[in-house]
Amino acid sequence: MSPSDVKANGWTAVSVSAKAIIDSVGKLQEAGSPIVRDIKFPSDDPLVVEAQAFAKARLGQEAYNHSMRVFYWGTIIAKRLLPEHAEALSPSTWALTCLLHDIGTAEAYFTSTRMSFDIYGGIKAMEVLKVLGGSADQAEAVAEAIIRHEDMGVDGTITFLGQLIQLATLYDNTGVYEGIEGFGSWVGESTRHSVNTTFPRHGWCSWFACTVRKEEANKPWCHTTHIPRFDKQLEANTLMKPWE
Repeated sequence: MSPSDVKANGWTAVSVSAKAIIDSVGKLQEAGSPIVRDIKFPSDDPLVVEAQAFAKARLGQEAYNHSMRVFYWGTIIAKRLLPEHAEALSPSTWALTCLLHDIGTAEAYFTSTRMSFDIYGGIKAMEVLKVLGGSADQAEAVAEAIIRHEDMGVDGTITFLGQLIQLATLYDNTGVYEGIEGFGSWVGESTRHSVNTTFPRHGWCSWFACTVRKEEANKPWCHTTHIPRFDKQLEANTLMKPWE
């Protein structure tokens, strides 16, 4: 473990409140209008390739495509919100987090444990990455981010990687962030079209709303209940409606 791993694996502490970050940086950086081919997915990293195969074999098409879209949303959001952090972050660590963040919803794990899907998913991701040969620091960074990716709030801090997976998943799931006006415009229309057509949604918001209801019915203690009316927020996603 080296000091450089802190930034590369997204351990830098930031506010858990994205609004507080916006208030501190003043304004977003310009993003341009990139499309999918303009943003490099780290498919030259064998660990990413193996983790991608692991996720694709276990997740349905809806959740797998969601995971891929999150990679692109987050890459843009990071550069706009905290460009210095984005520059230092390992693309592989970010890709691994995206690919595995919903692994706890896979059929093999969703009902086989009483644990919340995000918490179990983080533990499972850490185990898998270590078995596949990833470093302990990288695997733990991914696990922490996944465990906390539904842990939105206003008080305290979170890792940059954790904040990024929160923002990117929220962008795909609801298209809104309470207290942040214009959150949907953080990614341009042409980029949204490119990402959503490359990785079709297949009714993702309805599918995930159903998954949320199943988890909350079967596990009324689950962490997903931390987000009030999450299923309704998903179904009210007007930003992504043209591609649903």
